[in-house]
Amino acid sequence: MALDKPYQDVPGTIIFDADQSRRGYWLNQFCTSLMKAENRARFKADERAYLDEWPMTEEQKQAVLARDLNWCMRTGGNIYFLARIGATDGKSFQQMAGSMTGMTEEEYRNMMIKGGRSVEGNRFLGEDGDAQPHRQPQGAAGRAANKER
Repeated sequence: MALDKPYQDVPGTIIFDADQSRRGYWLNQFCTSLMKAENRARFKADERAYLDEWPMTEEQKQAVLARDLNWCMRTGGNIYFLARIGATDGKSFQQMAGSMTGMTEEEYRNMMIKGGRSVEGNRFLGEDGDAQPHRQPQGAAGRAANKER
């Protein structure tokens, strides 16, 4: 990685930044090709042959064939491009998001209706201090003082 990236420590989160964009360029270009009906038809007719036309890594191709969107994202895929794979398969974004969280479509929909996932466990490591240098480290006394303000 070119820069120090303190944001990379968000548990369970894949950050799509410039490095991921470069890594996933051809994967995302493949996804963009699925906007054309003739390309969707070619892909559906012989998925492997169509994927082999793109200079993607073998891991990226395997992730697409497995329809594992989390794996695709780890290899540089952007969810907005990857949605085109789901659309090609006749899936809604809600169905795709559910599959990425290990939930059924109904479970995912119900969770979102109720306000989404809990933020517990989805914070920067050390959020109360050193992982965010723009904030002053705070112990219990510092938090209590802030509540009084």
